[in-house]
Amino acid sequence: MRITSQLICQAADLLNGFVGFNRKTGQHIVRFSEDSFGMDVADDNITPTSEFVWQADGADNMTLKRELIQLLLDQNIDDRLNITEPLHVYMRRLDVPEISAVRRCVN
Repeated sequence: MRITSQLICQAADLLNGFVGFNRKTGQHIVRFSEDSFGMDVADDNITPTSEFVWQADGADNMTLKRELIQLLLDQNIDDRLNITEPLHVYMRRLDVPEISAVRRCVN
């Protein structure tokens, strides 16, 4: 199967869980319910994992950041996070630049 940037973006949008920054330890942590973060993670700092891996790069442009995906991979819970093969390919292909895309909320 040929992995395209479209498949990689779709895989990123299907990620499960939430990421929050723990101020006490200075680390990002992953949980599977917004309610399961402790007091050391501010409510406004809890982000759906599928949004966490994208970084704003202008008004509508966003970049799929390898360093943020790596934080998820370091958790070693690929199945629970729903990290699939297209994202693994993206992480291995360092010769390919990070994906930038126009992303907007669709109602």
